[in-house]
Amino acid sequence: MPSTQHLLLKQLLTAATGPLAKYRPRLATMRFAAEVLSLGQLMPWNVFLTDVTIEGMAAEWVRPAGAPAERVLLYLHGGGYVLGSLNTHRSLVGTLAQRCQLNALAINYRKAPEYPFPAALDDALLAYHWLLKQGYLPQNIIVAGDSAGGGLALALLLALREEGQPMPAAAVGLSPWTDLVLPGPLLRRVAYEESQVLEALEISNWGAMYADHLPLTHPLVSPVNAELHGLPPLLIQISDSEVLGDDVMRFATKAQAAGVPLTLQVFQGLVHWWHLFWRFVPEARQALNQVAAFSRQVWQNQDTLSRNQSAAA
Repeated sequence: MPSTQHLLLKQLLTAATGPLAKYRPRLATMRFAAEVLSLGQLMPWNVFLTDVTIEGMAAEWVRPAGAPAERVLLYLHGGGYVLGSLNTHRSLVGTLAQRCQLNALAINYRKAPEYPFPAALDDALLAYHWLLKQGYLPQNIIVAGDSAGGGLALALLLALREEGQPMPAAAVGLSPWTDLVLPGPLLRRVAYEESQVLEALEISNWGAMYADHLPLTHPLVSPVNAELHGLPPLLIQISDSEVLGDDVMRFATKAQAAGVPLTLQVFQGLVHWWHLFWRFVPEARQALNQVAAFSRQVWQNQDTLSRNQSAAA
């Protein structure tokens, strides 16, 4: 059963998003509101920020004290490909970096509808290749993202595979958006259960904004439709009650059938984006601690492989 804190969060979201469902504000208004709300975030203690520009794209390093210099988390924020920024996800990236003891690179990729597909994917590829040019080894990089950012992380893996480029050590999807085709009845049912959050934010329209001239079923837009062989280890977290849940389960089943090492963690009765509320919701802290445990296992496996290769040589 969800915690009391989560139940309170759900009630607050209901009160906050009811007017959105009724008045349908413009995207510009929603973006402004998201930026204003982000001003109230608090960063974890001993996590430091450094601005960086990657060929014109704004990004920032999120560096926990004591994190090893050679390993990095590339983070892609959520927001339906139309919302979100470095500001809106800074607290989440900060606590995730601290729990994983990784320096995180967060990027402000371009958003639809001004910059539809493949702009966001191109920016994710740009950031990944920039890390390689900075001297980071692919096996020392984990890619992560939430919601649309989680789907973008998966699309990044697919694009790297098709280009014949080296894969990162692993990827993490926090409620990843794996299928932009969302049936109306499903949206209405789950949005009601999720306190109107997703319906109010018109997520079904955002997919069309992002895909633009492409069909929503394109595999780099909806990774659930891709061939999934050859991907690195994946951790995917999802709530069984959120609108993206069924599609994520289909993706997980397909990935496992393709031989992808996949860890699927299903939480009960939580709203979409519960990870963002880590300061208040214990389930969010639990989920992020599990991401940290996954990253430690990835590095342990990498170290074991390196020792074995050295012994064989």
